[in-house]
Amino acid sequence: MADQKISELTDATTLTGTEQVPLVQSSTTKKATINDITNHIITVAKTASADEAVDLDSSTYENAMMIKLTWDGASGTATYTLPDATSSNSTNRVLRFITDSTFSASTRVDITPASGQNLDGATSAYEINKAYEGIAIWSDGTEWFIIQKKA
Repeated sequence: MADQKISELTDATTLTGTEQVPLVQSSTTKKATINDITNHIITVAKTASADEAVDLDSSTYENAMMIKLTWDGASGTATYTLPDATSSNSTNRVLRFITDSTFSASTRVDITPASGQNLDGATSAYEINKAYEGIAIWSDGTEWFIIQKKA
C-alpha cells in the first residue's frame, strides 16, 4: 500500500475506537488505539487551603486538563491564577475544575486570570465555593472563556 496513491485506496470506513495506530518514539515503534488517545485526560488532584496562592502557569500544571480540588483546614480563600492565555500551550486548551465534598460556602477557590487578561470578558475571579461544583474554561489564544458550569 505504500506505493499506492490515496485516490487508489479502498473507501474509508468509520472508526470504532479499537483500531491500532502505530507511533514511533525514538527508534521504537509502539501502538495505541484511538480510544487510548481520545479518552486520556490528565488529572491533577490538588488540596486547597486558606490564603494559598497557586500559579497554574507552573510546570506542575502544564499538561493538566482536570484539576480535582479538595479543601483542607480552616475557612478562607485560595487563589488559583490561570496560565497565560496567549501562550502556545494555552491556545485551544480546556481546563476543568471540580470540587469534592470538603467544600462549603466558607471555603472557596478563586480562579483568576493572569494579570492584564480576561476570564469571560472580566479581570475578576470566578469563585468556586460549593461541594461538587465544577467549571470548564477554554482559551482561544487571547483570553479564557467559561464554556460550562456545574453547581
